[in-house]
Amino acid sequence: MSKHQSIFSPRYFALSIGIILSVMAVGFEGLAVTTIAPSIAADLNGIDLFGWIFSTYLLAQIIGTLVVGRIIDRQGPAIPFTFALLLFVVGLIVAATASDMYMMIGARAMQGLGAGAMMTCVYTAISLSYPDELRAKILGAFGTAYVLPSMLGPYVAGIIAEQWSWRFVFWGILPILILSALLSLPAFRKLRAQGVQAENGATATWMAILLTIGTGIFLVGLGMLPTITGIILSIVGLALMGYPLRKLLPKGTLTLRRGMPAILATRGLFFAAYVSTQNFLVLALIDVKKMTPDQAGLIVASAALSWCVFAYLQGRWDTADQGLGRNKRIMLGVLLLTIGIVVVLWIPIVTTAVAVIGQIIAGIGMGLAHPTSGAVSFAQSGEDGAGKTSANLQFADSFTPGVVIGIGGAILVVSQVAGLSMQSGLIVTMGFHLLLVIMSLFASTRIKQAT
Repeated sequence: MSKHQSIFSPRYFALSIGIILSVMAVGFEGLAVTTIAPSIAADLNGIDLFGWIFSTYLLAQIIGTLVVGRIIDRQGPAIPFTFALLLFVVGLIVAATASDMYMMIGARAMQGLGAGAMMTCVYTAISLSYPDELRAKILGAFGTAYVLPSMLGPYVAGIIAEQWSWRFVFWGILPILILSALLSLPAFRKLRAQGVQAENGATATWMAILLTIGTGIFLVGLGMLPTITGIILSIVGLALMGYPLRKLLPKGTLTLRRGMPAILATRGLFFAAYVSTQNFLVLALIDVKKMTPDQAGLIVASAALSWCVFAYLQGRWDTADQGLGRNKRIMLGVLLLTIGIVVVLWIPIVTTAVAVIGQIIAGIGMGLAHPTSGAVSFAQSGEDGAGKTSANLQFADSFTPGVVIGIGGAILVVSQVAGLSMQSGLIVTMGFHLLLVIMSLFASTRIKQAT
């Protein structure tokens, strides 16, 4: 590869821009809904169904992610990407025209299916279209495209909802998706399946559905803790989740086996710890430290900024050392994320300056570890197939954080029932995140170097 070649050279330009726009659209939509959800629930008289605006999206995303990965390895990504894009578009239109909460929840299910499948197709296109030397760079741009909406998305969505209507947020995403399709679909149609013999598609589908049902029961149970019903539902949900997880993930993922299983375990743990920390840090800043929502948003945005900068830098370093330093960058990234969580762990000492410092350090860690773990996964994915590896990466980025956020919420509920303050409950929750990222740091030592 020419040293002057880049992800924006003529050969890759249209696909790179199309991928970036796809990721930005999905990222903006997800973050925007966080901001406008209270308005949606109020307008549609569905406050009692508020949580399902998010849970439905997560649960549907599991199916979209895991099922399409197996289809890609048999048929290639073009047709699945087209259907995923259409499903996401239909979900946006239904949401924009929803007349009640049940219609909105159905729309979110379509969006979740489409988003999970779209991102899996995007990961596959990266694996099949870019040489190993460029993957770290496009994955860095991928991460930047997903993170940048976190800096503007909630604010823009809030302005739109306040000045016009929350419905315009969904309409506004459509042009971005159409432009993405025009740029990326021609390149997607040139990609072919690798001829990998994927596992039985029907079996994978049923496993994904069983996992979705189990996760749904588990999340419902967590929301009802510490009642007996909540405990029973949580245990039943966990039991139902165990078998499909073992079948759908590479063998040894849950035991941190060296190689690909360790990569996915590392990524799932550190990404979940990061995302959940962000959510509960905002809660701590607003409810405990009495900051305004816009102040809390700006503090969290500092992590997005440092993530973007170091996602770009890791691509340059990857080129300089020809990928030989990837494992060290993952370990360093997870270590920095650990430090970032430690900085904000003890809520009483968290001031604006402390929170910003912690967020910047955590963002640097994510900028190093997140795109690099993707590059290492694709470098070792030969026998599994790009589609399955892509599904595994997207699964780590969506399923694990959703479950961890649910557990964090349950910790707060149980803490309050036990008579502890919100501050104490948040400290315990942050401690749980710290435990996860320490586990990720250990798992990162078991990632073998690709040869």
